[in-house]
Amino acid sequence: MNINRRGFLKASVALGGGLLLEFSFPVAAKAAGGMAATEVNAWVVIHPDDRVVVRIARSEMGQGTYTALAQLVAEELDCDWAKVSSEFASPNEHIRRKRIWGSMSTGGSQGVRSSQDYVRKAGAAARVMLVNAAAARWKVSAAECTVERGVISHGPSRRTLRYGEVAAEAARLEPPKDVVLRDPKNWKIAGKSMHRFDIPDKVMGKPVFGVDVVLPGMLHASVAQCPVFGGTLKSLDAGAAEKMRGVKKVVREADFVAVIADSWWRADQALKQLKIEWDAGTNGTASTASIMAMLREGLADPNLPQARKIGDTDAALATAAKVIEAEYSSPYLNHATMEPQTCTAWLKPEGFLEVWTSTQNGEASMAAAAETSGLPLEKVEVHKMMLGGGFGRRGGPQDFVVQGVKIAMSMPGTPVKMMWSRQEDMQHGFYRPASVVRMKAGLDARGNLIAMHTRIACPSILKVLLRELPKEGIDFTAVRTLSDMPYTIPNQQVDYAMRNGHVPVGFWRAPGQQNAFYRESFIDELAVAAGRDPIEFRLAMLKTADKNRLVLEAVAKAANWGAPLPPGVHRGLAVADGFGSYTAMVAEVSVTPGGEPRVHRIVVAIDSGHVVNPDTCRAQAEGNVIFGLGSILYQENNIRNGRIVESNFHDFRLPQISEMPQVETVLVPTGGFWGGHGEPAILPLPAAICNAIFAATGKRIRSLPLKHHDLRKA
Repeated sequence: MNINRRGFLKASVALGGGLLLEFSFPVAAKAAGGMAATEVNAWVVIHPDDRVVVRIARSEMGQGTYTALAQLVAEELDCDWAKVSSEFASPNEHIRRKRIWGSMSTGGSQGVRSSQDYVRKAGAAARVMLVNAAAARWKVSAAECTVERGVISHGPSRRTLRYGEVAAEAARLEPPKDVVLRDPKNWKIAGKSMHRFDIPDKVMGKPVFGVDVVLPGMLHASVAQCPVFGGTLKSLDAGAAEKMRGVKKVVREADFVAVIADSWWRADQALKQLKIEWDAGTNGTASTASIMAMLREGLADPNLPQARKIGDTDAALATAAKVIEAEYSSPYLNHATMEPQTCTAWLKPEGFLEVWTSTQNGEASMAAAAETSGLPLEKVEVHKMMLGGGFGRRGGPQDFVVQGVKIAMSMPGTPVKMMWSRQEDMQHGFYRPASVVRMKAGLDARGNLIAMHTRIACPSILKVLLRELPKEGIDFTAVRTLSDMPYTIPNQQVDYAMRNGHVPVGFWRAPGQQNAFYRESFIDELAVAAGRDPIEFRLAMLKTADKNRLVLEAVAKAANWGAPLPPGVHRGLAVADGFGSYTAMVAEVSVTPGGEPRVHRIVVAIDSGHVVNPDTCRAQAEGNVIFGLGSILYQENNIRNGRIVESNFHDFRLPQISEMPQVETVLVPTGGFWGGHGEPAILPLPAAICNAIFAATGKRIRSLPLKHHDLRKA
């Protein structure tokens, strides 16, 4: 096993059939002819033949960040896009170089928008250094030089140099302190629908995901955890399992057990032969009913902290011409990533730990590995693999890394790949919080909304993940969309009841998105009560310059709101802002005589300020729709005897291809700000569909999923 790093990388790729670039970090990669590539700065590596490698600190899980960030760097670098590729930045190098690549976290639709400024400056700085190097060689002023597609020209003498010819000289220069970024109006690479780097290789099955990692002499581990959250191991009889073919070891920890074998199948079969007794603690009797009762008790608390307070809501409701009340709710939801949680770890004889994992946060994975192993960060390397789905599950909690490292440390010198079964993954997540919301609103005699009082009860994600009480008892992720609604309502009050049960909660794609379902469905109820068109009702409460108004008008035009539809098809509408962007949606839905909903068409308008890759942004909207559709139609996680009931996709159904509606995305970027695209289109989806169902059936949907509702017309 004692091979050098390059030999190890070659061997691992040969065995796994993967791409070397997913593992490697070629600070001085060899170009054709044996000449070394040059790191001009931390983001830009240039080969003598002008190939440009852009280092990406964020994770790629299908959202296109791997390409979009390269576009931003290449735009400012002004290189030939046909010669650009990307590679993941090393978390180990990141720490050694004092966090040089900024954030390595990928979540909250932040991948592009929160790093766009410094990655563009990195590209611009590299361009300036390259031009200065060429000017120094020619002994002319850099102001006399121009650049186009990686070629530097000196107009007066008509001399030219390619980036690859001056990269080594440029790398020795002092980086500029200030650079001027291009006006987006003049973009040539950014803002265009460039082909994504990852798609051709994915079509050919080349990229290495966490589950694909194969190393020399690697063993496999399957894991079992206490089915009741918070439970511990009470006793274990491993006698039968240890005698099974291929089994190398049984690992006992306080909160999980694992079997290590020469294949994952054998490890998992042996795991099933373990005689395990768990101590469920005090949570063994919890159920969905008891948790919902806990949440409703929270709503009854008269002393809840207020997330928003405008005017006098009680007084306004007392004098309202019409008062409308409703209760809405949503269940726990698993992320259900196609790739189960997995982690490969290898504790080397020299005391260096290497980890391969599908992570949304390479730095957090590295910190978890270091803390678990007791090694300093400098002696830990995390290889970021392509992700088979993240949706928030692989961003915060690093439980899979902790387990993988603990298992590998029990067999030092041997790489061990730990992978959860689908059942383990479904029943041991960090779930989207279940929640209950009560809303009460008052209309005046003209049908204007004059007061709205909202009470929210749900677990706090921040308390679970950060392990500290959110400021003043308010978790902003739990009240967003309700506490910051754009509608002009003179009297508003939003109360929050933090009620954390034993079920662990975490960031699920578009955290807090169920609040958009509650708000926009209730706003529709109010429009009906006021006898007004849902768009007109909303527009009357939005200021002229409000970007919510812009996308609402854009989607109404694109969907041809008000025009006749085919018989039986009805429209629903919703608008929501979040993750830096503004989104409005129209859903066209029918309901069969047997009560089956059919979503035919979704039209979504998004203002994200700037758009780096329009094709990717449209793909993200489509992905939002199909991901969110499952949670609307079928998906939920229930609790019985303290544990999750659902165990696989037979009882946590995914939408089928035949159920995918036509999705039309209208991009209306107004500039001046940077919004995300990974999550915003989920926000209005449930309300738009449920409002269309009301238009079709007259039945108001106040809880999800739809499978529990009889949608047949009375």
